[in-house]
Parts: sequence; structure tokens; C-alpha cells
Amino acid sequence: MAVKVNNEKCTGCGACVSVCPVDAIKIENGKAVISEECVDCGECVTQCPVEALSQ
Repeated sequence: MAVKVNNEKCTGCGACVSVCPVDAIKIENGKAVISEECVDCGECVTQCPVEALSQ
């Protein structure tokens, strides 16, 4: 799992959830949480409107 979430930037909008091809992202307590199922495709990183995700 290489994708990291910057909780200070994350707004919990869910844009990353909808683009994840392996359903590895959930919104918990208003923030994105990346599970171990992440395949590091980077799709969520490119779709995050507040740049809260990084590889």
C-alpha cells in the first residue's frame, strides 16, 4: 500500500472512492482510509480535488 492520505487536506468528498478499481478506499470519520487491497494504480491520486492523496 503506497498511497497515503493527508488527513489535514482530506475533506471526505468520496471522489477517490468512486474511482478505485479494487474498492480499497472507504470514508471513515470524514476522511479517506486506504486498505491493504490497494494496488497502487494512482487513479485516486489523480482524481482528488484537494490533492490529499499521494504515492
